[in-house]
Amino acid sequence: MGLVGRIGPIVLMAVTLVFAAQALAKPPDERMAWWREARFGMFIHWGLYAVPGGEWGGRTHYGEWLRSSAQIPLAEYTPLLEKFNPVEFDADAIVRLARDAGMGYVVITTKHHDGFCLFDSAHTEFDVMSTPFRRDVMREMADACRRHGLRIGWYYSIMDWHHPDYLPRREWETDRPTDDADFERYVAYMKAQLRELLTNYGDIGVLWFDGQWEGNWNDQRGRDLEAYVRSLAPNIIINSRVGRAGGDHGLDTESGMLGDYATPEQFIPSSDPGLDWETCMTMNDHWGYNRADRNFKSATTLIRNLVEIASKGGNFLLNIGPTGTGAVPPESVDRLRQISQWAGANDVAVIGTRASPFPAGHLPWGRCTTRPDLDAPDRTILYLHVFEWPADGVLRVPGLYSQPVGPAVGLADTGGPLPQNRVERDGPDLLLRVGPKPLNAHSSTVALTIGGDPDVAIAPTIAAAADIFIESLRVTVASERQNVQVRWTVDGTDPAPDSPIGGSESPIVLSGSAEVRAACFRNGQRVSPLAARAFRRVAPREAVLPARTQPGLRARIYTFDTGDIQSVDALRQMTPREIRPVPDFALSHVQPRERHWGVVYEGLVRVPRTAVYEFTTASDDGSRLWIGDTLVVDNDKPHSFKAERGTIALAAGLHPLRLAFFENWGGCDLKVMWRDVGQAGGKREDLPAAALFHEP
Repeated sequence: MGLVGRIGPIVLMAVTLVFAAQALAKPPDERMAWWREARFGMFIHWGLYAVPGGEWGGRTHYGEWLRSSAQIPLAEYTPLLEKFNPVEFDADAIVRLARDAGMGYVVITTKHHDGFCLFDSAHTEFDVMSTPFRRDVMREMADACRRHGLRIGWYYSIMDWHHPDYLPRREWETDRPTDDADFERYVAYMKAQLRELLTNYGDIGVLWFDGQWEGNWNDQRGRDLEAYVRSLAPNIIINSRVGRAGGDHGLDTESGMLGDYATPEQFIPSSDPGLDWETCMTMNDHWGYNRADRNFKSATTLIRNLVEIASKGGNFLLNIGPTGTGAVPPESVDRLRQISQWAGANDVAVIGTRASPFPAGHLPWGRCTTRPDLDAPDRTILYLHVFEWPADGVLRVPGLYSQPVGPAVGLADTGGPLPQNRVERDGPDLLLRVGPKPLNAHSSTVALTIGGDPDVAIAPTIAAAADIFIESLRVTVASERQNVQVRWTVDGTDPAPDSPIGGSESPIVLSGSAEVRAACFRNGQRVSPLAARAFRRVAPREAVLPARTQPGLRARIYTFDTGDIQSVDALRQMTPREIRPVPDFALSHVQPRERHWGVVYEGLVRVPRTAVYEFTTASDDGSRLWIGDTLVVDNDKPHSFKAERGTIALAAGLHPLRLAFFENWGGCDLKVMWRDVGQAGGKREDLPAAALFHEP
């Protein structure tokens, strides 16, 4: 059969698989249901790097990035295969630790960045079957999870420091020539391994991608990979790192996010981001095993992190790094057992709960999670997680207008009503007389049942297209609370019971600078904090009239060998290695090498009409954008792919534009977007090359 004859059936089979997967796929909310219920999972980073235990060349600070950080040639790294014999590995023991701690799922590294596979792969010999251990770790983990009622998930690194077709290489890898490397062959290899992982081990709950930030990966490849994975496992949950974008690991959704959920790493967002998300975090300072690292977080810190994350609607993926012999470090075992003891009485206040109805920082003594009362659908249970127990035995819940139903109940080992369980009202606050003794040294939980949905004193929202305007601006004030009126003022006074009533159908129209103030009222009484937002009427920046222009920008390209820099300001002290015209902001036009470089674009941007414009830079690492002498977007510091935006009023025509960007290492991305905020439904779009000019 000729090539054309072969392609037809292959394409037909692929299309058939996609349609079959779509037919079997659950709606997103159903697919995510078990994951949202779980709230707590175990992350396991394990591989060849565990054998030296973080030590190489007399230094002891390494982890799972050992091969790259210590710049180890493959000829020296590959012999670790002969030393990988983790005879203390016990999948059942690890899964029991997770289960007892209240975890609902496990995610383990099937292949980390070094390319070593902990499963039996037909597509490489750089796997566990080439070691003295010769046991398929993924098989044992998947089976153990099912025996103990947990979901199993696979971590898989897109980046691969071993495969001959993976690109780019690191600058120090002189032992790995790239002459015959073909990244498309690598993608085919990756898909073949993912097929093994998704078809040979039963139902897999999560596919956790990582290492997506290097130059050859992009969102188009990410979308293709996501579709491929779903053709094999229609209901699998995929994290945001399948795609290149997703600022702050997916929390900044306007930067673009693929997959099902965001993955902030080693930090907890300041507030509920309003989407599915999961913080992954280590117990100490390393992901992979490091025998010298004894800086383990306390059980109190880990438990409070779990509570904090659940109170903001997220999941907590807590890492352990087994030793080279396969044992879980004793400090990790100790922390998990302490969490298990706490979970025995308190996991009902985390597993399956919803985010707090209180704004971040509202509860000075702790956090809150909620769940509907299954015995009474018209009631809600508030779980009050008390970190700082009141010395006088009176727990004040500020701004809770809901009516309590019955006594407060403490979730101690014995359960039952608190010794002093009276609930009293003090104006907008509820007072719970809980007694002077905390229920738990880590975090005490008090359950309070209320009628209906939580009614909390939350300030109304004040929304507008921007904080500046040229002629007039529509502003709306609103609240999601029931049975309240939102009243507002623009004369500098606070809203009163007789102030105008707002709402989405009654916008405020400003024709001059003003501060809008708003508050919620009920029965003539104010029942919320004050919200305030200032708006300015401004004159648009005048356009310039250069004598001559040419399409595109002028780029000043820099390299630096002094290590990482912290700001684009550092480029001012350097001499550009090259200055040349470029058509747009695509880094492919200017990138001189993999790391430690920067570029300053200079030119003009043509805006089509007089209006307020929003400009956005999404970058990894830092970037800043100026219009004339005005800094419009400040996205400056080393960080992962992240978007920042700013607004400026511009007259129709040409305006000087300057954008500075620097790249330390890792991800290398820059997107520049704009939109006319005054146009209804104006979408944020890439700043087109057709709008860019420079003076010759």
